[in-house]
Amino acid sequence: MDNKKEIIVCFCEDITEDEIVNAIRQGFTRPVDIKNYLRTGMGPCQGRGCASQIMRLIRQKTSQSPESILPLSNRPPIIPVPIGVLKKIKKQKVMKR
Repeated sequence: MDNKKEIIVCFCEDITEDEIVNAIRQGFTRPVDIKNYLRTGMGPCQGRGCASQIMRLIRQKTSQSPESILPLSNRPPIIPVPIGVLKKIKKQKVMKR
């Protein structure tokens, strides 16, 4: 029986540290590559919970300098927005026409 504990890095997509390290060993050495391969940073938090940990693992496993690792790009909305807010905005624009 294996007593090794899994360390979850991306809680939204349930991605473990071992999965990320294996991806790095396979040549995925940029956060965007790991995102495309494993879906890290694509959950509700949009990487706010895991991006720094992914960058840390890349630095540790590849010896890249922190400056050379580009962070994930932000996609709108930058913060989660309840869908009702967007619906109200659309109604206001329709009413103004």
